[in-house]
Amino acid sequence: MVLAVRRYAAFWNTGEARYAEGALAQNFVDRTLPPGRPQGLKGVLEASKNFRAALPDLRAEIEELLVVKDRAVVRYLFTGHFSGRFKDLKGDGREISFRAVDIYRVQNGQISDNWHLEDNLSLMQQLGVVKL
Repeated sequence: MVLAVRRYAAFWNTGEARYAEGALAQNFVDRTLPPGRPQGLKGVLEASKNFRAALPDLRAEIEELLVVKDRAVVRYLFTGHFSGRFKDLKGDGREISFRAVDIYRVQNGQISDNWHLEDNLSLMQQLGVVKL
C-alpha cells in the first residue's frame, strides 16, 4: 500500500507517467474529478501536464501518510516556481506553495480510487488569478 502511494507521489514530483502507471489500477476512478478533466490515468496525466505548464519545477512532498485498512490518507505540500504559463498569465518566477489532502483506496497494491482536496484558493492567489 505504501509503495503505491510513494509511486504516485513520485509521479507528482517528476511528471513521469511511468510512476502513475505503476501506482494506479487499470480501473482507477477519481471520485472528486474536476469538471472537464477525463477520468482515469488520462485525466491524471493531463492534470500533471497542466500544473507543470505553470510550475515546471513542481514538487510534491508527503508531509503525513496514514494507513487504515484499505485506505491511505496523504497530506501533501506542493511547491514550485511560476515560471511557465497559466491560461493567459505568464509566470514571473515567484515561489508557489499549496497543500492538498488525498484519500486513496488501495487494492492489490494499486490505487483504485482517489478523493482529493487541494487548496486551490491559495494556489490561484499566488498565481495572481484571484485577488482578495
